[in-house]
Amino acid sequence: MKGEVMSPPPVWLMRQAGRYLPEYRETREKAGGFLDLCFDPKLASEVTLQPIRRYGFDASILFADILLIPQALGQKLWFETGEGPRLEPLEDGKAIAALDVDSAADALSSIYETVSILRSSLPIETDLIGFAGSPWTVATYMIAGRGTPDQAPARLFAYQQREAFEALMDVLVESTAQYLLRQVQAGADILQLFDTWSGVLPEEEFARWSIAPTKALVERLRALGVTVPIIGFPKGAGPLLPRYVAETGVDAVGLDPSVPLSWAVSELGDKTVCQGNLDPLLLVAGGDKMLKAVDTIIEAFDGKPFVFNLGHGIVPQTPPEHVGQVVERVRNR
Repeated sequence: MKGEVMSPPPVWLMRQAGRYLPEYRETREKAGGFLDLCFDPKLASEVTLQPIRRYGFDASILFADILLIPQALGQKLWFETGEGPRLEPLEDGKAIAALDVDSAADALSSIYETVSILRSSLPIETDLIGFAGSPWTVATYMIAGRGTPDQAPARLFAYQQREAFEALMDVLVESTAQYLLRQVQAGADILQLFDTWSGVLPEEEFARWSIAPTKALVERLRALGVTVPIIGFPKGAGPLLPRYVAETGVDAVGLDPSVPLSWAVSELGDKTVCQGNLDPLLLVAGGDKMLKAVDTIIEAFDGKPFVFNLGHGIVPQTPPEHVGQVVERVRNR
């Protein structure tokens, strides 16, 4: 993440700890529920380490969830089996004003314990990535109470109650900065910001709700003394990626599968470290098409600072052996 060109490139995969691994499923069963697993430092560190033992990735990413911040702020969070996360929706500025920024970071102390365990357990050459959701993406769940096809509830809220939504952005910037600061203090070597829903925003709103809060968050982290590299992942940003990189101050940018490789190399390859962007469904399909896609991505970024990854997270139906084949291909092609 320091702009060095490496051959072969470093490799890690988003959601590399997860349901596609039988050992993860066993550990989660011990924990009882998803949130129980997130908040148990011993078990959370175990599932984080599982893919490192299997595949020897160059980086390990903390096992947690982007919606732990809303819970720490005082919003009720739970997970419905087979349906995903649920939150009590924020309906107005009064609900936003009631969020408790001052105690949010302390409420996540078990996460920092997990980070500390990981840093002492990982091989010294394996980087540890801490992470959080970007303010826009986290806000979409806080407003709607769940994921929706295009996060329309949050988009409408931002249009109709702009001042209240700006207040929510301020809350999320500060609480997320404190959360990530504590992760770095506990041992995280790199940070990643997941803006999974940035692609639903029109250009002007993208600048207001994706770029501006991310820039504020990066600046706040630097002001707090955080010097580690920061990866931004604005999924679906497309042609707005160069602007995102230039204005937010991130050190690297994740590319989703829709980003054309030749365009990314031309527009971004000399300006920042790029990360990506194998289609997660190709990882499910496997075979020659998967391996050829790996080759194509690596060849496109040859001579550029690059980290091999997926364009989004591993999906549960992924055969574990396909992950091993990708890692082998990256390192031995």
